[in-house]
Amino acid sequence: MRFSCRTGWNTEESELARAHRLRIAAGLPVADLTASNPTRCGFAYGAKLLAPLADPAALDYDPQAKGILRARQAVCGYYAGRGVMLDPGQIVLTTSTSEAYSYLFRLLCDPGSEILALQPGYPLFDFLAVLDDVRLKAASLVYDHGWQIDPEGLRRAITPETRAIMLVHPNNPTGHFTKPWEASELANLCHEFGLSLIVDEVFLDYGITEIGESFVAGLDAVPVFVVSGLSKIAGLPQMKAAWIVATGPGKTQALDRLEVIADTFLSMNAPVQCALPAWLSGREAIQAQIRARVASNLAELDRQLACLPAVQRLKVEGGWYAVLRIPALAPDAQTVMALLEHGVWVHPGYFFGMPEAGWLVVSLLGPETEFSAGVTRFVDYFGYRPDGNITGCFL
Repeated sequence: MRFSCRTGWNTEESELARAHRLRIAAGLPVADLTASNPTRCGFAYGAKLLAPLADPAALDYDPQAKGILRARQAVCGYYAGRGVMLDPGQIVLTTSTSEAYSYLFRLLCDPGSEILALQPGYPLFDFLAVLDDVRLKAASLVYDHGWQIDPEGLRRAITPETRAIMLVHPNNPTGHFTKPWEASELANLCHEFGLSLIVDEVFLDYGITEIGESFVAGLDAVPVFVVSGLSKIAGLPQMKAAWIVATGPGKTQALDRLEVIADTFLSMNAPVQCALPAWLSGREAIQAQIRARVASNLAELDRQLACLPAVQRLKVEGGWYAVLRIPALAPDAQTVMALLEHGVWVHPGYFFGMPEAGWLVVSLLGPETEFSAGVTRFVDYFGYRPDGNITGCFL
């Protein structure tokens, strides 16, 4: 049998994944500092959360390429709460932000076209781009008293094949909110080179040090496509409901083409669309719990790291991750393996496009007791290393 080269991935289990699986199977303790699924982090969901799925209207098969009107109106209501008025016609529902990205790649790109993606960033985009015959080209966020874009670095990365710039607002995992001056720089680049801007806002409601403004407010001079969904907004990744909002010049033609793409697949199921208004209107209950958990765990992380100057927690403005700068004494894969043997599981920074040594990422979403225990083991490891080098306050 012959397969497409676009699916020629190495699917073998990594050494880190194998070690983690075997430790769990052996019943050895592991404090998980990578937990990112809110449905498995001990949050309280309403007893009647699933009731909207029983709406009798879902029995009527009435395929609407963009999604049923009342579901799109509910998305408009979500943005109205942020002071931005939209028309339901600007919205295309999808089953996930992954599908939304795929629709946009197909809308904007020909085979071999390029998308500039700000890094650090979530590695899923690489797989999506390959499946849609698009090339991702990294453009680095830089850290200088906080994360920020590098406009000149973006400019140097643009080629005749570039079709769009893609960013996450706030970024995953850095928590960087795109500032007004950065948005202006991005708009100037897109206008100068005829590019579109793709903005993922799934973490928008989870500001830590500030509240970011949605890009649906518009950058009038350039086409902007905002993607978001219930996975983070309502803490419901299993319900598979997301959307694209098209704004800016050319949105009418873009939406006409997106409607054809969506009509080709008709992937949204009726029960979830019927339930979407209720889930969006009830989002604050889960969001309040998540924000409280993130704040508590971040405070605990800072408290324990205060006596460990060798490890720096970088500035985070939103989302539910924290990036840690560690001494680059060994490859991060080796450090993560050693930490696992010490009973704590963290992400290596290179998983998100950071260098191979000196960076770790932890999730702030896990239960407080487990999180605190994991940070204690982390601090213990770096406070007194197995190689005999004593650092921090453990003297």
